[in-house]
Amino acid sequence: MTKTMRKHYTILVIDDKGSPVRETLISKRFIWLVSLMAFMALSVIGAGAYHYSRLYQSVTENADIRNQLQNQQAGIEDQRRQINSFAQSINELKANLVTLSQFEQKVRIMANLEHKDDQASLFAVGGSMPEDLDTSIPLQEDHDRLIRQMHEQIGQINQGTALQQKSFETLLSSLKDKRNLLAATPSLRPTMGWISSEFGYRISPFTGRRELHKGMDIANREGTPIIAPADGVITFADNGGLMGNMISLDHGYGMLTRYGHLVKILKKKGDRVKRGEAMALMGTTGRSTGPHLHYEVRLNGIPVNPTNYILD
Repeated sequence: MTKTMRKHYTILVIDDKGSPVRETLISKRFIWLVSLMAFMALSVIGAGAYHYSRLYQSVTENADIRNQLQNQQAGIEDQRRQINSFAQSINELKANLVTLSQFEQKVRIMANLEHKDDQASLFAVGGSMPEDLDTSIPLQEDHDRLIRQMHEQIGQINQGTALQQKSFETLLSSLKDKRNLLAATPSLRPTMGWISSEFGYRISPFTGRRELHKGMDIANREGTPIIAPADGVITFADNGGLMGNMISLDHGYGMLTRYGHLVKILKKKGDRVKRGEAMALMGTTGRSTGPHLHYEVRLNGIPVNPTNYILD
């Protein structure tokens, strides 16, 4: 009996009257196995909970990393757009420098000053203007090359700007002694309209032969105002034969302008006119194919290209 009690546990079930109902014997080995299984189950549950926690943390971290990458990608795309915009601005700056150079050349021609070097010298890179930056290339493929070219051209533009500033300073100094000449030099477009015939040799619409067109034709509606492109004195205001009704305006310094095919003359010979003052109305008098102004600029009696004397 003693040996049996060492190997088993006795469980006595008592009813509500206090009388024993059933007696159950449980071996120690069974209890040990149950305890071991319970421990293993708890261990498995604990390990599962740990791994689930780590997995949840990993998923959360991956989501954060993915959001960071998306934000970085959006930032990179925005930077690329800004780089393209900056490259376009560089191209525009170069174009503006060339425009300023051409404007200066016109002023020098009008003031009869020495011409400066051609526009390529603006950039001081050995005689050629840098090509425009290609803003259409995919930046993810050739990002570094575009950035390098932008840095190079910024340096060239800085050099060009410095040269242009010095050139303008020289021009301003020269112009101070030529104020009267500039006031007498035609610089305004004498009328509104489109240029229907340039200065130079052309096939005459009347004779069919090649001949020098001594001025430029500006076409518009009949009655369009004709203004003085500079100060001057009217030396002729009458019918001029093939030129129809015509005005000659003497600006001094050997400069004379002529206006033909007028429908009406508003000034008379001997009148002084100021730059921008209306002198006549456009028409089709004389030998003409339609309403237009024939505009001539003569320097010391020789016809010159009026385009060189129009700044507006």
